[in-house]
Amino acid sequence: MMRNIFSLILICLFATAQSQELNCKVIVNYDKITNANNQIFKSLESSLNDFVNKTAWTEKTYKDNEKISCTMFITLNSYESNNFEATIQVQASRPVYNSSFTTSILNINDKDFNFQYIEFQNLYYSPTSYDSNLVSTIAYYCYIILGVDAETFAVDSGSGYFQSAQEIVSLAAATGGKGWSQTDKTQNRYYLVNDLLSTTFRPYREAMFQYHFNGLDNMYKDLKTSKEAIVKSINTLATVHSARPNAYLTRIFFDAKADEIVSIFSGGPSVTIDGFVDKLSQISPTNSSKWVNIKF
Repeated sequence: MMRNIFSLILICLFATAQSQELNCKVIVNYDKITNANNQIFKSLESSLNDFVNKTAWTEKTYKDNEKISCTMFITLNSYESNNFEATIQVQASRPVYNSSFTTSILNINDKDFNFQYIEFQNLYYSPTSYDSNLVSTIAYYCYIILGVDAETFAVDSGSGYFQSAQEIVSLAAATGGKGWSQTDKTQNRYYLVNDLLSTTFRPYREAMFQYHFNGLDNMYKDLKTSKEAIVKSINTLATVHSARPNAYLTRIFFDAKADEIVSIFSGGPSVTIDGFVDKLSQISPTNSSKWVNIKF
């Protein structure tokens, strides 16, 4: 009996040592809900923060300064009998090398987030089984965050994380829930990870590496060359637009990067790249009002 207890303690300690790859803040906004005791929403928020930050998503050990900063904003639209209709906005950032600056790497607004939650229920993720839409969606985005962050340091280094997210999709799709099916709509959780693993959209991953590792991370020593690397990353991303106009990944890239791109190219040493603003307007026309502020 004592041996079993000791073994359990060791397992728990090992899991704790391997956990916490993410430094995530989960926020549950329940302003729209007026027909319930607010305590259940506070319990949900607390449970999700523990779930995301204490689950061992990988087998790697992360130091405190290596944890990925991210936020999940959950807005509750309705609640009845433990059934929630909500949206979730997922944001992540990473530090820029040798600076105090952080850069946004992910900004996704998922409007198909319906789930069940009973106050104080245990949230546990198993990679081989489906537990609930709540657990599956949160776990899915944890792996997306890990994968996108990895891609900013080395091309294709996020593949394992994306494959884990794809396995979650495969299990969840069988339930018929919104956001998991390829027949649902073209910009959902199914298509996001499918595109991330597709050779057609590999230039997105190349662009993320060029932009961050070759561009931002070298600004401390050569601002002009770094800006040229960022221009190159946009040219790389343009090949995605050529193959698939209005692609989901292109939109995700600029949702995270549009304001930063304008800031980078509105000061400092000039780089003369013909047609850069026109290319940005072609790839991301929804940000055209921002691109006109770019100056070389």
